[in-house]
Amino acid sequence: MYLEHLGARLQKVIASLNRDPTLKKPKKKRADRSATETDFVVGANVRRLRAEAELTLAELAAALSISHQQLQKYETGANRISAGMLYELARFFAQPVDAFFEGSEDPEAEDADLIRARRKCHAIIERTSSRETLELMAKVIRSMSGD
Repeated sequence: MYLEHLGARLQKVIASLNRDPTLKKPKKKRADRSATETDFVVGANVRRLRAEAELTLAELAAALSISHQQLQKYETGANRISAGMLYELARFFAQPVDAFFEGSEDPEAEDADLIRARRKCHAIIERTSSRETLELMAKVIRSMSGD
């Protein structure tokens, strides 16, 4: 009985909202989805890594299970790269995700040599498949950092 009453009341409220345009919620405008400077930088870094690996568009696209046209759109910044695809690219190239953003920030924000050293360490960690080895590496790093 209560649910029927509640359902009837809800229908009346909906009907009144439909009649009174001032009570309707304004439609949200769709966010601007045009490419940003960061999209162009990420795409250029994908292209650079692909060229360094001497891969064609078709070869890398096949490895990522996407079309070569989609990969080209990523590289030119025409389409934004999703977080999932960025992760797949990072794993494929054995690079940290932040490597794809290189060049999008203030070059003096952090020492470039320090950034390169971190990336080398990250690449080594990504290629390590043994849990024991990773735990030993973590112990060594902790002891060297003083934590």
